Amino acid sequence: MPNLVQKAIPYSAFLERLLQSRRIDEDKLNYLSEKPLPDNFFNAFAPWNEIIEQLNEEELKKQLRRLRTITFSQLLVRDLALVGSLNEVMQTMTKLADFSLLKAQELAEKQYSIRYGNPIGSVSQNIQHLTIIAMGKMGGYELNASSDIDIIFNFPEDGMTDGKKSISNQEFFSKVAKKIIAIIDDITEDGRVFRVDTRLRPNGDSGPIVMSEDGLENYLLREGREWERYAWIKARVVSPFPNNIRSLVTPFIYRKYLDFNSFQAMRKLHQQIRPEISRNDLNDNIKLGHGGIREIEFIAQIFQMIRGGQLSELQLKGTVETLQQLQKLQILDEEQTSLLLKAYSFLRNLEHRLQYKEDQQTQNLPQNTIDQNLIAKSMGFEEYNDFLSQLNFYRVNVNNLFNDIMHEPDSENQQSNNDLESLWLNIDQTEAQIKTLEKYHLPEPEKFIAQLQNFKQSAVYEKIRPSVQVLFDSLIPKYLEFIAKLNANSTTLERIIEFSKNITGRSSYLALLNEYPGVTYQLISILNQSKWMSDYLTNHPILLDELISAQLLDTNNWEEQKSILTRKLGLAPNDIEQQMDVVRKFQHSFIFRLAVQELKGLLTVEHLSDQLSILADIILENAITQVWNNYKKAHIKTPKFGIIAYGKLGGKELSYDSDLDLVYLYDDDYAEANEVYSWFSSRLTSFLSAATSSGNLYEVDLRLRPNGEAGFLATDFEVFENYQYNNAWIWEHQALTRARFVAGDPEIERKFNQVRKDILMLKRNQSELKNEIVDMRHKMLNTHPDDFNNVKYARGGFADVEFIVQYIVLAYSHQYPDLTENLGNIALLKMAAEHGIIDSDLAEKARVAYRNYRKIAHNKVLHDVPPPVDLIDLEDDYSNVKQLWNHVLLEDKKHLLLATSNRCFN
Repeated sequence: MPNLVQKAIPYSAFLERLLQSRRIDEDKLNYLSEKPLPDNFFNAFAPWNEIIEQLNEEELKKQLRRLRTITFSQLLVRDLALVGSLNEVMQTMTKLADFSLLKAQELAEKQYSIRYGNPIGSVSQNIQHLTIIAMGKMGGYELNASSDIDIIFNFPEDGMTDGKKSISNQEFFSKVAKKIIAIIDDITEDGRVFRVDTRLRPNGDSGPIVMSEDGLENYLLREGREWERYAWIKARVVSPFPNNIRSLVTPFIYRKYLDFNSFQAMRKLHQQIRPEISRNDLNDNIKLGHGGIREIEFIAQIFQMIRGGQLSELQLKGTVETLQQLQKLQILDEEQTSLLLKAYSFLRNLEHRLQYKEDQQTQNLPQNTIDQNLIAKSMGFEEYNDFLSQLNFYRVNVNNLFNDIMHEPDSENQQSNNDLESLWLNIDQTEAQIKTLEKYHLPEPEKFIAQLQNFKQSAVYEKIRPSVQVLFDSLIPKYLEFIAKLNANSTTLERIIEFSKNITGRSSYLALLNEYPGVTYQLISILNQSKWMSDYLTNHPILLDELISAQLLDTNNWEEQKSILTRKLGLAPNDIEQQMDVVRKFQHSFIFRLAVQELKGLLTVEHLSDQLSILADIILENAITQVWNNYKKAHIKTPKFGIIAYGKLGGKELSYDSDLDLVYLYDDDYAEANEVYSWFSSRLTSFLSAATSSGNLYEVDLRLRPNGEAGFLATDFEVFENYQYNNAWIWEHQALTRARFVAGDPEIERKFNQVRKDILMLKRNQSELKNEIVDMRHKMLNTHPDDFNNVKYARGGFADVEFIVQYIVLAYSHQYPDLTENLGNIALLKMAAEHGIIDSDLAEKARVAYRNYRKIAHNKVLHDVPPPVDLIDLEDDYSNVKQLWNHVLLEDKKHLLLATSNRCFN
């Protein structure tokens, strides 16, 4: 093995002096540097138990400082000799800090317990211990080579010690904390272990050195500032004793809703930090300067503060793992993440090399040529200018990305809507403001003015906090500007105002719209096109976040999304209400994404229905698991239970507002199975249909089960099978043609598919079947009369195509078993033509008609102004389906459908 120490000496005057003073042996250091330090190195370094038992404070100080010296030297050598890694340096220094603090705590608590007795909690009556909380880089396992350590001291409960000379727990732990600082931070002939900084504690230097958990909680609730949220993100408890720190600080750091107010808070914090260094040092300081380490950390942590309350996956400590998670969640793209990770590694390695020289906490580039050349070579460059070029590349690109993310909202367009700002601030001056709106070519400006005046004079606006009013005052001009760009009318303004009223209590959403003008424009564009979407967003404003999601227009990877949902549900075990909220938010986000994609013309109706059906299938599968896992009397791990979908979901023709027609089956010989699965079915239906704070999921209709509303909620499979063979009506077999197993026990799926196929393949009297189906269709006319405007129930419309296909399946499946496959009406019509059952030309025309009907019906849901319907084409579609009806279902002229009509479509 080469002499690693000699490789490192040219870059570290500190190491050279250390060897010359013989405080460390070169051969031993070289041997120790061949491999990373073993896991037991710290514990084996000195007789710690004996030192602490003897309360030998001086010896503890000495041994900890010697341990720090050898550890630092070993890391320095390995790093500069290029056999170590950045992660090894950061992890080892952090573990050293943890170890040192715990040994100091052990001695300090023992020393003061002998003098004052054990501190006892006034509520629990248990012995209390100090909680040491690592902050900053130490909290994230990212300590640099010559770092100080940021810590906060806490203890669980107030109370008194139980010794003869009793003192309060506050006083006891104050003494312990000060002793720990002295053991770690005092400068002796062996140096110090770490510089200790406790200024991040509540009220900083003016606050008590230690505080109880109640005191900390009260402080965070009443006085906690935005920069403290940032600081607490990396907080990590070092002490191994019981505490409630995580549950106490998590709600302070991570808001329940997306928190876009964090942008302004982080800007202010960044502006406060910048003045700490001079203008000249901005270029030389690789931590605080432009494009430095701090900006990378800010990028990671701003998204944690905004989204961490919604995405627990982002509640991480380390910068690297957070950046990687941001890419995984597609909040940052691959190129951005790669840049930040490479820049972070480069800057942190450089930071260590700057500190190795004299074991000093510095982040400034050297000013003299000799040191500049040494730094360049230690970073793998022959020339300092080459090194500087690479450094500047990273810093410029990091700073550009930082500025893109943290820019002041709409800073590039401040001059564009000054007159609209004036209009809003002086909205009472009606005549002058009408002229302003006319400049923007807004139709019927009087309506705009009236709406704005009503809003500004409303109780909603008058009662909101001044800080929220400021956000509104900034947004209203943007609303008007974007409405003008879209050539929209006052209806769109009415919708955006109603939406805004609904989020006055969640100022973070207003902040989002201020931060992202592009999102505001996209929002108004959506509201302009669709009342349905306007109502949906107003009910679920959290969906605003989807508008800035990189996945908004992506094709859905459902296997990946299924895993994400399962993971999120796993974070809420035994909490059925939280699980219901998780599922609802999941469904709402995908319905919104699909609706946006449809408005942009990216989805056909067929593809959309497929996507909505897959989404429902995933939710039903997860619902079974969650409800069963919350059933305390469950007799087996996995229920022998399955869900059969009929109707729209069964045929994969689901729309945004479709109900779920479901039948629940079980196949379990457990003695109390009927009682168990009846209870389970009731809870499952509630899970799917009950309204929660997150809104609704689906309307569930169970009336297609055997014996309808008179039957049990869940049906034993044997009973279901017997019912289908012996008691089911023809209309129930018609419904079975579109039935599909969607979730649950695979064995029930196998059995159901076989029974369904066998039932559909029964040989039937075709003449009787035709009469029953024709009579049933005519009975429908009593409740849904023939109406040219209604493509679902008009003669020659939706319903007639479905009845034709159902007849074909029931009449011919015994001869052609492939007709039992649940492929949808369009595919089954084609298959019937291929088998010669129907005329191929009529089949194709009916297929075209059915597609058109689906488009017309669907467009009425989403679009305010659906695409125009060609009445001649629609008349032709009706006529073609009527011809197919006559061809397939009529044996006489009694119910012949006329092929023409003079009705109008509105």
